[in-house]
Amino acid sequence: MEFACSHVVCNWRCDEADISPIQNEYDNTVAFKQKGPAPPPLPPRRVKKPHPISLPLPSAPAFQPPLIPRSLPPPVPPRTDKLEGESRLKANINVVSLSVGKLVNISQASGMENFQSPVVCGKCSAALSCLSSLQRNVWVCEFCGCENSVSDGLQRVCIGQRAGVRSDDLYLPSQSDDDYQNLEDTLVVFCVDISGSMSVTTEVTSSSGFPAHISRLEGIQDALQRALTSMLQQSPRRRVALVTFGDEVVIYGDGTSTPLTLRDWALVDYDHIWQQGAAYSIPHCIAETFQQLIKRVRELREHGATCLGPAALASVAIASRYPGSKVILCTDGKANIGLGEMEQTASLSSSPLTPYFYRQLALQAVGSGVIISIMSFEGTDCRLADVGRLADTTGGRVNIVNIGTIAREMQAASMDNVLATSVTATLLASDGMFFPYEDENNHKLVREIGNVTKGLEITFEFAVKPEFMQVFLQKDTLPFQLQLSFKTRDQQRVTRIITEQRPVTSSSRIWAGSFNMSVLGVHCAQLCASLTMEGRVQEAQKQLKAQQHLLEQISQHRPIQKQESIYGNWMDTMTTICDITTESQTLSDEAAQVVYEMRRASSVGNFSSNTTEAQKKPARKKKKALMEGM
Repeated sequence: MEFACSHVVCNWRCDEADISPIQNEYDNTVAFKQKGPAPPPLPPRRVKKPHPISLPLPSAPAFQPPLIPRSLPPPVPPRTDKLEGESRLKANINVVSLSVGKLVNISQASGMENFQSPVVCGKCSAALSCLSSLQRNVWVCEFCGCENSVSDGLQRVCIGQRAGVRSDDLYLPSQSDDDYQNLEDTLVVFCVDISGSMSVTTEVTSSSGFPAHISRLEGIQDALQRALTSMLQQSPRRRVALVTFGDEVVIYGDGTSTPLTLRDWALVDYDHIWQQGAAYSIPHCIAETFQQLIKRVRELREHGATCLGPAALASVAIASRYPGSKVILCTDGKANIGLGEMEQTASLSSSPLTPYFYRQLALQAVGSGVIISIMSFEGTDCRLADVGRLADTTGGRVNIVNIGTIAREMQAASMDNVLATSVTATLLASDGMFFPYEDENNHKLVREIGNVTKGLEITFEFAVKPEFMQVFLQKDTLPFQLQLSFKTRDQQRVTRIITEQRPVTSSSRIWAGSFNMSVLGVHCAQLCASLTMEGRVQEAQKQLKAQQHLLEQISQHRPIQKQESIYGNWMDTMTTICDITTESQTLSDEAAQVVYEMRRASSVGNFSSNTTEAQKKPARKKKKALMEGM
């Protein structure tokens, strides 16, 4: 766990009308280091006593309280030097980042194995850790205050080896309920659009130097042959299947069996398509089927409409047999027949008419451990804002390609880079805290992540409920715990639990130069992209303004590193997208691609192969592309 601030700032709240701190009882300001000697203190104010309105009376024997002035004097005007050294903090700096791609890599954590199950709280499910305190075999949970009984044996095992303020424990069960899976028993399903629009040609320069015209389908055929050749050389034991779609869905599998065709009524029957795909013969390894697959690819011809939804469903069903498998979907237009048909659906990012089919399919793919990547051709309208959810939810890629780039992108998407499946992250904080922008309004957050590839990073905001602020101000530290449950590539169930504590402060008087710009920048990109995809563009704009203001404050008091400037570019890019979306109420394919990239943003130095080049592009180039896309 990596935090944006060294302390937990108690006096910050997220108001519905605006993003602002509490301004009454607490002073929520950012303090900066003072350059040069401090200014002299202000002289004391003199309060004039009121003039008597009559002659003084003789002193009474009883005690008389001192006279109180009729009105308080006006407040002291603010010091100019203080205003220059402080600035109101609008952004929430209570942010934690989880490098999930690193945490699920247990090959580097061989010294932490613990084959026993963790001892958990009966109320909030927090695990016993180095921060736990036991008295007479009773553990009072540091997160919710519930009393739990702990036996002597468990006390010695679970506490004796965890001294300190931070623990990182790995739980590996001695037996697994799942069957062992060979690491090479994963599928790559190429789902290819062969509709009539795939005959559109693009002028390119041939190897002889003369201009030539290549259709989109010819570009995909060339890219497929390159990808198959690369897998044959690097991973000859991997399995590959081919699915095409136009007016109908054709399942070729590994090319050695009789193709299965789905048409007419079958294109609108969800259960039937799933059953047919899951029951189709298991592909053999590419070392045995390479020639047959190449032959099938070369025989493809363009025709018909675009039944994209049924083809994606059948492809996921085929890949669902082996967790960690991939579906790579290539298309150049909207789905216009069968399940997931969009031709008559309004292209609104915030519309409630967004096809439910794609959300349902994405969740089923996550449950099966399947990663879906989407590729569309530039200059087309594929409704990436909707179809892209398949990739965004499952951990895949969303790319807009052309004839010259599709081969490279297809090989990158087919790489075997899955680290873990069925990943669930549970984040616990003290009772009285909550996580803004999340469904749960309590101190426990559960996030179903699904599939994890290298470089995956997710962030969360946290805050203190107003009624608990006084309670937390009496404490020195607050505990945090991450419980990460996942399956490794060989289907071994693993639980990793990290626990640590953070100091508490009643105000944000922290030097701005100490903020972790990496955590704040990644969180801003991910949060604003998520809000934009949900149609909450105004909230995204408020977040961007707050983060940009914070970045300006930091830049005034310490130099912004070259790598950190990328985060500022992200904010500029998201601002452009929000402005365009507010004006047009639509999200073009170009804008949707960038938004999905920001949803998968990771810190500089931790870039995944999914986003390296895309995230390093300057904001001005992206802005130009976005404007042209509109």
